[in-house]
Amino acid sequence: MTRDIKKVVLAYSGGLDTSIILKWLQTEYGAEVVTFTADLGQGEEIEPARAKALAAGVKPENIFIEDVREEFVRDYVFPMFRANTVYEGQYLLGTSIARPLIAKKQIDIARQTGADAVSHGATGKGNDQVRFELGYYALEPDIHVIAPWREWDFKSREALLDFAEKHQIQITKDKRGEAPFSVDANLLHSSSEGKVLEDPAVEPPEFVHMRTISPEAAPDEPTVITMDFEGGDPVAIDGVRMSPATLLTRLNELGRDNGIGRLDLVENRFVGMKSRGVYETPGGTILLAAHRGIESITLDRGS
Repeated sequence: MTRDIKKVVLAYSGGLDTSIILKWLQTEYGAEVVTFTADLGQGEEIEPARAKALAAGVKPENIFIEDVREEFVRDYVFPMFRANTVYEGQYLLGTSIARPLIAKKQIDIARQTGADAVSHGATGKGNDQVRFELGYYALEPDIHVIAPWREWDFKSREALLDFAEKHQIQITKDKRGEAPFSVDANLLHSSSEGKVLEDPAVEPPEFVHMRTISPEAAPDEPTVITMDFEGGDPVAIDGVRMSPATLLTRLNELGRDNGIGRLDLVENRFVGMKSRGVYETPGGTILLAAHRGIESITLDRGS
């Protein structure tokens, strides 16, 4: 801890890990904490995060909760698909593309509240720490970044739970044991990794999949749709114009019901490790195929 931090903006989900981080920032840094909770279409209620932040002593005016689904799809997901961006030939970057938006909002809030630091809950082993921090520094080069998982002295989950109990942070029963796998989700995809998925030679259990039915359970009859594009972005399904988030939600439903969008991948992490992830991107898989179809019938001419 090399600097006297007065106020820090935390990317806060309201879950156990970020609740522990919130209290740790208060106790270890003595800092005033500002929380930011984003609704990215993860499928969970985010409003309870307000009550949890208040219970932890965060001032009401320092609690920011925002529905960013339309902005997420319009300004991040759609431009990514315009570029046909695919990692290692398969992964549609569902987790990756959400991090710059969260980082941008944190920096906006830091400027608004006069905070001198930002913080995230990414571990020191994965890519998210890089995504968050490059986003912070790109927007505010002099911002101080606090990465608790790289700083604190907790050596085990038991130590984290002990800290939570000491500071009266609510621990639900399902958080006391080790989760069978970890999940990150937003409107574009779900990502599962760890525990039962550690051995790439073992097929993922069906219960890991939460966004799609299995291809074997999908209908034997095809589902036929039309998709309209303007400027490279989808604007309508079957002739019905929709907002970006509404359109992606509809594509997710179509993909789910037809067993589309599952991926089991061992990928390279930026930090020099490999990771096995099970991804479900039902709507995005349809969108990528449709966008490439549009490109295939479009003449590339200058004006």
